[in-house]
Amino acid sequence: MINRIRDIRKQKGMTLAEVAAACEPPTTAQTIGRLETGMRNLSLVWMNRIASALGVDPELLVKGEEAEAPKVVARLAEGGAEALPSPRDAILPAELGAKKGATLLCLAVETPQGEYRAGDQLWLRQVPPADAAKIINRDVLVPRSGGRFAFGRLIDRQGSMVGLLPPGAGQRQIVVDKPAWLAVAEMLVRKL
Repeated sequence: MINRIRDIRKQKGMTLAEVAAACEPPTTAQTIGRLETGMRNLSLVWMNRIASALGVDPELLVKGEEAEAPKVVARLAEGGAEALPSPRDAILPAELGAKKGATLLCLAVETPQGEYRAGDQLWLRQVPPADAAKIINRDVLVPRSGGRFAFGRLIDRQGSMVGLLPPGAGQRQIVVDKPAWLAVAEMLVRKL
């Protein structure tokens, strides 16, 4: 089993101290840190306490090793879509039922751009470039060379090239030649 407490805590924007204080009864940040890293065994009692503090179901705190979890692979910052230093597990909203065999990705919005606000998560479904014509006028994430990404409205497809219009005001069209895949936006998750 893989412990996902740290991923969930970071996704919720909570510190170790905040999770510790939210536990019933409260505990220490050091204890939460040890449970996150596996330095201390995660019992069912601790799972229930931490899950309650994080506002999630206890079974989300651990996952089987055989299951490939959706990943946060990029963030939308002031300069556009940027790769994360390393992909991290994304916590999948229960309402987003993945189509069988589809790869799900998550784009974390850090800077407001267009209709997207800081803190938003945009869930995307990977599709082959051959299906680009089916997703014209949809928001997509496209891998570029050097581990970079482009994000925007898919507005054009000519041969092996796709054209994207980024969501920020006054931005120019981005053209990507021979992308390995496209990921089309399926669901926007916005904290209230």
